[in-house]
Amino acid sequence: MQTNIIGVRFNKIGKVYHFDATSLGDVQKGEHVVVDTARGRHLGEVVQVLTEPPSRPDGGWKHVDRRATPRDLLLLQSWRGRQTEVMINCRARAAELGLMSTKIVAAEYNFDGSRLVLMFSADGDEKPDLKSLRKDMQAMYPNTQVELRQIGPRDVAKILGGMGACGLETRCCSQFLTDFSPISIKMAKEQGISLTPTEITGMCGRLRCCLIYEYEQYVEARKQLPKRNKRVVTPRGEGKVVDMLPLSGRITVLMDSDEDKHIVMTFDREELQPWDELEALKRKSEAPCDRHEGGGCTCGGARKT
Repeated sequence: MQTNIIGVRFNKIGKVYHFDATSLGDVQKGEHVVVDTARGRHLGEVVQVLTEPPSRPDGGWKHVDRRATPRDLLLLQSWRGRQTEVMINCRARAAELGLMSTKIVAAEYNFDGSRLVLMFSADGDEKPDLKSLRKDMQAMYPNTQVELRQIGPRDVAKILGGMGACGLETRCCSQFLTDFSPISIKMAKEQGISLTPTEITGMCGRLRCCLIYEYEQYVEARKQLPKRNKRVVTPRGEGKVVDMLPLSGRITVLMDSDEDKHIVMTFDREELQPWDELEALKRKSEAPCDRHEGGGCTCGGARKT
């Protein structure tokens, strides 16, 4: 029997996880299933039905437990309705314990209320001691297994939502990003973006996720263009490359001038020729051959060495 691998998402803008649904037979997108994960039993939506399964993970695929019933969906909705109250209670208890550097961001029940995850962020690099808080919350909700999970600044921004630093009404992370890619300052430099912190920093205080969106296109486009400070020959004379517009294929050149008044002009990539290559060809053409003395020989004879 062919293995039936499906992709399941547990949150609206969450990561997709793969499970073996062979025992369920034909599964369609949009259906809801109950699966057993490392963090308990969860209910998720089928968003992928893979015709070609990806590489088998270590330990094999986890199996889908069953299809979700209408009762399961109602349970999920009911428990989610209590999450805000739980978060408020946890924040109040954290304040009573003097945990000022710890911010309770969200509370999340699984579909049947058997597991409760309290997500928090903390100032500084050291992980705070929250044993007392977890013990108190466990006593407050004795029929549920309580877990405290620390999340990073980007995850906090994703959960809280709101307007992006660029003015976008809904932040990218809350709208469509299912995973966070590594972002580096090199990506901003490659695209010619100002390195002013306010220009490249998102609402989470980290480098903006959008710096990676066009990074590869800029890298490929720059390979076709001369580098900065390289001398080139243009239709208006010689000059030095001072800037470039990679996506439009245009280059800004600081022109040489007899009056020592430098003029900046912009040219298409096809209009420029590298100065060093033209100079090499010029020197080769002016070199004397074995038959004639002096430069400018065009007889085609072997050049002297």
